[in-house]
Amino acid sequence: MAKRKRELARGVAMVGAGMSPFGIRPDVTNRELFAEAFLDMKASVDKGVDPQEIEALYVGNCGAEMWESQSVIGVLCASEIGLTPRPALKVEDACASSSVAVREGIIGIASGLYDMVLAGGTEKMSVLPIDWTTMALACGSDTTYESSAGFTFPGLYASMATAHMEKYGTTHDDLLKVAIKNHSNGALNPKAHFPMTIKDVMNMRIAKAKEKGGPVPSWADELEFLNDPRYNPVIAWPNTLFDCCPITDGAACILLVAEEIAKDFTDTPIYIIGTGQASGHNLHDRDTLTSIPAAQVAAQQAYEMADVGPEDIKIAEVHDCFTIAEVMAIADLGFFKEGKEAATAAGEGMTARDGRRPINVSGGLKCKGHPVGATGAAQVVEIFQQMRGEAGQRQVTNMDVNLALNHNIGAHGTTAVVQIFERR
Repeated sequence: MAKRKRELARGVAMVGAGMSPFGIRPDVTNRELFAEAFLDMKASVDKGVDPQEIEALYVGNCGAEMWESQSVIGVLCASEIGLTPRPALKVEDACASSSVAVREGIIGIASGLYDMVLAGGTEKMSVLPIDWTTMALACGSDTTYESSAGFTFPGLYASMATAHMEKYGTTHDDLLKVAIKNHSNGALNPKAHFPMTIKDVMNMRIAKAKEKGGPVPSWADELEFLNDPRYNPVIAWPNTLFDCCPITDGAACILLVAEEIAKDFTDTPIYIIGTGQASGHNLHDRDTLTSIPAAQVAAQQAYEMADVGPEDIKIAEVHDCFTIAEVMAIADLGFFKEGKEAATAAGEGMTARDGRRPINVSGGLKCKGHPVGATGAAQVVEIFQQMRGEAGQRQVTNMDVNLALNHNIGAHGTTAVVQIFERR
């Protein structure tokens, strides 16, 4: 069968986006987190919206059965925000759950079935002890060949990192500079799990040492602090504590409408012009450990649909569950050459908020947080705000952010979703 260009049969736009505060939220449930995101989204719709006009709900959620002993999260979220009896679908695709939910919402509108849908995700991860949560997350790997052999996700991504080091000469300092950059961005995000720079963390440790009356550390800078194993211990070499994203509670959602009615809700809609999704092998059966092939396929699909290339994208929110993941992502997306160029991009300021290609201006999963079922939708919330000039202190100002992209990985690369957004 001849290959044909994939395209949306009908234009789709985003007219509202919102998220809950991310962090450890002990007193709220998944549905309550989603309601917070919904109210934030509703407030973002410039000309207002009647929620009763929403025709369907797509909710990404990865592990409520394990963390909250609760299934049917989509239906419960619909009930919580007053959308019953509209159809509500829970979508599970590991850490890419809410990006897949958003994509399904796009398809629902593009198909002509709906004119307005709500898509997003929610995750409540902090309720179990850390060893139980580690086991819950390990369900996203291959239980026959990976987790049964002792691999956790820090270990799986450590395998990718050590392979990258061996092949390209990447150093651990290269990876730590990704963490420093993303914490600098997240410090400006009031909804981030860790709204603080690495320097802030370092100074807190110094103050704590003085308070206790013990030896006071004298680190020269953030990098020296991060290389101190007393304060940044190894989790799975080379992944140290600050190479890893946190366990986070949070939710996010966006309002999607048919392009022809978008201006009824805002004078500045954001259009979805490209979407791609691909699946990939588990790590033990993959041809490479230094990239995520599914991400390359999804990116190519999105670029072709949008009729743009990586050089056209101004900013991107990418999946940085571990620092090596951002390094691989910016190469898989075609922003930088695979290997040393991608590895040193953060350290050279290329991916900084004022750099050539700002990456993870929200703080990324690393600092904003990673409530796995909500992460992809939260990336899209950041893009919505950046493209409309509403991101506050972290707003990118050295370029016109008229094209942006989000890249969301499920598990360790078994699912990848890439979507491209345009402001006209």
